[in-house]
Amino acid sequence: MQDDTTILKEVLNIKKIRNDFPILTTQVNGKPLIYFDNAATSQKPWHVIKAIENYYTTLNSNVHRGVHYLSQQATDAFEISRKKVAAFINASNDHEVIFTKGTTESINLIAHCYGKQFVHSEDEIIISAMGHHSNIVPWQMLCEERDAILKIIPINSKGELLMDDFKATLNDKVKLIAVTYVSNSLGTINPIEEIIALAHKRNIPVLLDAAQAIQHIPIDVQELDVDFIAFSGHKMYGPTGIGVLYGKEKWLNQLPPYQGGGEMIKTVSFKKTTYNDLPFKFEAGTPNIEAAICLGAAIDYINMIGLKKIQQYEHELLEYATEQLSKIDGLNIVGTAANKASVISFNIDKQHPYDVGVILDQMGIAVRTGHHCTQPLMDIFGIPGTVRASFAFYNTKEEIDILVAGVKRAITMLQ
Repeated sequence: MQDDTTILKEVLNIKKIRNDFPILTTQVNGKPLIYFDNAATSQKPWHVIKAIENYYTTLNSNVHRGVHYLSQQATDAFEISRKKVAAFINASNDHEVIFTKGTTESINLIAHCYGKQFVHSEDEIIISAMGHHSNIVPWQMLCEERDAILKIIPINSKGELLMDDFKATLNDKVKLIAVTYVSNSLGTINPIEEIIALAHKRNIPVLLDAAQAIQHIPIDVQELDVDFIAFSGHKMYGPTGIGVLYGKEKWLNQLPPYQGGGEMIKTVSFKKTTYNDLPFKFEAGTPNIEAAICLGAAIDYINMIGLKKIQQYEHELLEYATEQLSKIDGLNIVGTAANKASVISFNIDKQHPYDVGVILDQMGIAVRTGHHCTQPLMDIFGIPGTVRASFAFYNTKEEIDILVAGVKRAITMLQ
């Protein structure tokens, strides 16, 4: 067993980092919690937890609508958080950052608004075979509504996009490409720079599902030249119920509002309503103020640790876990792309993933089992699902060793 005495131990103080996450002291079935379900949701550091408490004890008020002190303070904190998000992804303007409920709402917003404005009968939308349901179903609904055609980028047996097939699908009928940056089921990191470059040669905009990338990989939207990205706060150590849609100003200005109500208007009469400027045009109603502010706190925490250091350390965890799990007879890793983030999905010969997950839970090991909201992908591999272990920078190689021992015990018990 390797330990954390590598150079990365000097880069990240893992013991101190783990102390920042109070839930990691939890006991499960009399054993220390080992949390390997980070792709589903991440745990929260004290920095975020205290920010939630601070909001409700010092700032709680509605935003953008009051002249009183609390409202102004809450509004300032809310908009400072927007600036933090914009800086984190290097957006050109703060108003290109739209607060949503999460990745799912962000994608649905574009499917609805962009589709209403630009997609017509016989037009085409391209998605990938490894997309999350939230980046499949909205486009199916749009294509059914507009009589458009949905095309799929296929994958190889390793879980990598077949780029030659993708190039072959590009034509003047394609109105939008919606792909995932990192697969939540396979860990595959897709060649999004190439995808964006090829799309833009034909003036096709690209939406990037960054839900599994934003917490692992530095993202610069200007460098990528991406048109839209979507991600969620709860996967990047922030609260649930908050997400971000980034869109280039030129696109957002052309789209109709997503919902009607307060905040997204300039004037309302029974004859005519005029819509607000960006970003408020897309933020109808009272937002999730606390979560938006605390997303900013999560970004502060990530910046304090350093995302490049996080990426480096998580890559070492991935390599170590892959090496150790690959030694187990009868264990098959699903998704062996050359370029991966910190996700390993696997199955054990003749055993259902659920049964393996239940046994691991008895040992205090939290993994995810099932199709991971990627049923079409599982159909391609001809499997009902997988056991998925997903890592964060507060995990350790010692925990991976316990996972490996747990899998071996599960195999013995199930046999």
